Amino acid sequence: MLPGAGADSGPGSVEVPQLRRRWSAPGTGVVVLAVVVAVALAAGTVAAGMIGRDGPSAVTVRAPDGHLIARVELRGDTFAVGYRNSVYTTLAEERYRVLPDGRFELVELAAEQIAVLEEYYAVPGAPRPAPADDRLNFVADPDPARPAVFDDLRIAATDLGERTLFVTGHAPVLIWERVVTDDPTVILDIEENP
Repeated sequence: MLPGAGADSGPGSVEVPQLRRRWSAPGTGVVVLAVVVAVALAAGTVAAGMIGRDGPSAVTVRAPDGHLIARVELRGDTFAVGYRNSVYTTLAEERYRVLPDGRFELVELAAEQIAVLEEYYAVPGAPRPAPADDRLNFVADPDPARPAVFDDLRIAATDLGERTLFVTGHAPVLIWERVVTDDPTVILDIEENP
């Protein structure tokens, strides 16, 4: 429990004094309700921007010529791209959050091996054990001094790298198995439903 959360908060917790109810002006409840409604509407506007006119956005994977390789509908605002790191030969992931304007931002890195995070990505903070239900063993925050925000992302989907798209609620998409041309370049993007 967090400090101040109650008698069972543990060592170092602080006691929260009981506040006496003060007189409030008539109509205060209406003002509070209006603020709550305004916040809810603002959140809805952001969600509507994410969803688009005809439904949720999707992560698309296209060849450089525009050919659609995969389209996976988002059930939230996050997705990940997994791959086999060519230096360490272990699995890693770059995890993204879709922004209201349709771009996407790198928000977390994950890896089977801690060295991928410390040496390959050179994260500024210490990697930490991943939650028990995570696909990989360690996670770390990307460098906040170098935000990684993309309109689209070009990656190589080779047999060696085993690029895989992970979207909550869907089976993993093995991108590297779907690229059957000499050019392994694919472009990840966020698109609205047509």
